[in-house]
Amino acid sequence: MNQPVRVTIWNEYRHEMKNPVVREVYPEGIHKAIGASLPEHHTVVYATLDEEEHGLTEQRLQETDVLLWWGHTAHGEVQEEIVQRVYERVLQGMGLIVLHSGHFSKIFKKLMGTSCDLKWRDQGEKERLWVVKPGHPIVRGIGEYIELPKEEMYGEHFDIPQPDELIFTSWFEGGEIFRSGCCWTRGKGKIFYFRPGHETFPTYHNLDVQRVIANSIDWAAPVGAAAPQYGNAKPLEELAY
Repeated sequence: MNQPVRVTIWNEYRHEMKNPVVREVYPEGIHKAIGASLPEHHTVVYATLDEEEHGLTEQRLQETDVLLWWGHTAHGEVQEEIVQRVYERVLQGMGLIVLHSGHFSKIFKKLMGTSCDLKWRDQGEKERLWVVKPGHPIVRGIGEYIELPKEEMYGEHFDIPQPDELIFTSWFEGGEIFRSGCCWTRGKGKIFYFRPGHETFPTYHNLDVQRVIANSIDWAAPVGAAAPQYGNAKPLEELAY
């Protein structure tokens, strides 16, 4: 039986408020669409950019096992204090799932230590996400690949550190490839970057995409290990000197 996982889904929630095309695809917001697809053992709360403290108070983060992050047009509006708060929680063991254009968020760039830049093209072309690490828990229930009829293209070079594990590599109709599912550990926290999810396409209604997100939450959830101890340490055994 799966253990309960406390999930917070963070979304800018700007496109849905301003763009009728996006609102038609996600009438209650991208965050609500993702949350509605999660299994019962995930307890879900939501946070958005325009809430006080972006909805990410100290208490909210302390009560979060895994944080999902979707951002795009307003990365610069995220307060540095909140970025640092999330960063520290990841180091303490909170999982972080970064979605699509969240690659350029302040928190992802801070955790990666690189520009996280890439090439892109928004023409609604076919994407095929190939599973390159079969047997990994994130791809439980997924076939050899996920095919999306229309998505925004992201292409290499993706300026990120070498992933600890590469789960998906995408091929696009225009010919580009991209590392679309990447795992890292920072401190005690696990991080998963998952590429698909442009706001004008119904990607988060795709059952395989929903399954990957749910699996990644279970993978990234804290395991309850003892906190490491740092600094000057007394010997465990008696020393003769």
